[in-house]
Amino acid sequence: MIQVEHLHCGYPGRKVLTEVNLTIKVGEFVGILGPNGSGKTTLVLALTGVLPIRSGIVHLNGKDVAAIPHRERARLVAVVPQDLQVAYPYTCREVVAMGRYPHQRGGGRETAEDAERIEQAMVWTDTLDLADRPITELSGGERQRVFVAKALAQDTPVLVLDEAVSAMDVHRKLHIFHLLKALQEKERRTVVFVLHDINTAAVFCQRLVFLQRGRIVADGPTCDVLQPEILEKVYETSAFVYSVPGRNGVRQVFFARSSAAGEPHEP
Repeated sequence: MIQVEHLHCGYPGRKVLTEVNLTIKVGEFVGILGPNGSGKTTLVLALTGVLPIRSGIVHLNGKDVAAIPHRERARLVAVVPQDLQVAYPYTCREVVAMGRYPHQRGGGRETAEDAERIEQAMVWTDTLDLADRPITELSGGERQRVFVAKALAQDTPVLVLDEAVSAMDVHRKLHIFHLLKALQEKERRTVVFVLHDINTAAVFCQRLVFLQRGRIVADGPTCDVLQPEILEKVYETSAFVYSVPGRNGVRQVFFARSSAAGEPHEP
């Protein structure tokens, strides 16, 4: 579904990603992790055609992502961005309804199918009770749930989420991950999730990709790459990995502060 070869990209005067090679197959649930500034969001922008690349190849469903018309691309991939600031007080239902734009024709009037998809997405994300509230009046976690609903209403085979649950409480976060996992398993949706929560990624993602300083330093099945030596290389912090009893190989990570150079001095 997504093919990246020899990708180099960044911003004016600043290169971010260097020689990135990545293949994501149909129906995979992939976690993208790494320290702040490692290039995770830049990779999302390149994968979805928002950020022009300097060199290399990014293919979405077999086509050069930059050459896919905007509406067609929006029927292939839905994105929940990291920055969810909204200045205009649209109602939450209006925001979710924006996800139907790629499927609408003519004057963009809402069809019965649109209405069904919108309601279904809001039921799935438990946001139906927020439908008439202005998006500007919501908490950060509520706003994230509404934007996840918008992406689901878009009804695409690929979902890309960039720190999309960072403001949610534990219950809501797990609900969204279980929902995405169900869509991946039952409908073969491809899910690419950028996040910092390694332990949540270890439970739900079948594959992890670690970035560091703009390069992929580890990529593989979760159990294979969730190793202390890899985590310590990526995060420059001592890491301990434990198997969870009775959870079929699920692992969890504990980080401990080390005496490595560069750590902040005690007050």
